[in-house]
Amino acid sequence: MLTEGKVLEILHSIEDPFLHKTLEETGGVEEIKIKEEKNHVSVKILIGKTNTAEQMELQQTIVNALKSGGAATVGLRFDQLPDEVIQRFQPEAEQEQEASLLGGNSGTKFISIASGKGGVGKSTVTVNLAVALTRLGKKVGIIDADIYGFSVPDMMGVEERPVVRGEKIIPVERFGVKLVSMGFFVEDNSPIIWRGPMLGKMLTSFFKEVEWGDLDYLLLDLPPGTGDVALDVHTMLPSSKEIIVTTPHPTAAFVAARAGQMALKTEHEILGVVENMAYFESRETGNKEFVFGRGGGVKLAETLQTGVLGHVPLQQPYEEEDVFAPSVYQADHPIGVIYRNMAAKVIDKY
Repeated sequence: MLTEGKVLEILHSIEDPFLHKTLEETGGVEEIKIKEEKNHVSVKILIGKTNTAEQMELQQTIVNALKSGGAATVGLRFDQLPDEVIQRFQPEAEQEQEASLLGGNSGTKFISIASGKGGVGKSTVTVNLAVALTRLGKKVGIIDADIYGFSVPDMMGVEERPVVRGEKIIPVERFGVKLVSMGFFVEDNSPIIWRGPMLGKMLTSFFKEVEWGDLDYLLLDLPPGTGDVALDVHTMLPSSKEIIVTTPHPTAAFVAARAGQMALKTEHEILGVVENMAYFESRETGNKEFVFGRGGGVKLAETLQTGVLGHVPLQQPYEEEDVFAPSVYQADHPIGVIYRNMAAKVIDKY
């Protein structure tokens, strides 16, 4: 049977997600009630900020901890700590925030790569734009934020996983680009069945707990569409600019406009549109076949009041012996040259 002392002991070790102090340090456990006949525990917790995804995750942590300690059922209420308590711990929390990429003082420029739907080549654009920026002398990282559809490690031919040094994750590096991905933290390509708050925590970890070093650009491969994860990234970043990827097909461009409008509503400037799979050029005749139609990228750019960064045709990278990177175009490849030109435009704009 749980006692009030045991409940307090369990709760005191849990950390306030905003102030990064234990509930014992903040005095966050305000009330404990135990109904012995039903083995029901009811608690009231005070935290630094209420009604957030972090609160939802904290709620699950507390419920699981109390049930593991012997409670049959748990009732939980949250309220905000007094202002004087928050102010006492806030400077430390802000200092930790500023030390991470999310602090806004790192000098790193964020570029979110978005699309309205899957299958238009958003991840391919992310990977090759990052490599092209590196070839132009920039220090670049990628966060594969497409949590459910992670593909960047495979596209880049990454076979190793990050290592942990101290309390920091050391990102994997390939072609001079640093990378973290959900794909590094699941086994055997397993499906991801996490819910929103857990995914939000993982994304926050990618910013705060990874040893990125000095980066000029950090590219984020967003999930397609305008769902919770994409919205989390939009609201999480101190500042970001965005590239929208589409195909020439009118429907793809129409759907991509939603992702662009989401960027504008969250005050993220759109750097431009990339029209992927723009055409197929025959090696035999040199004729261009517009397999998915024409004009979608230009129309989308007009709708979003921006420009087209590039039109990328359908073509495979060169085959290289002993180099596995199925989606990375070589610097002298015609499409590699297109990405280099796009990277130069990005540097000029941002």
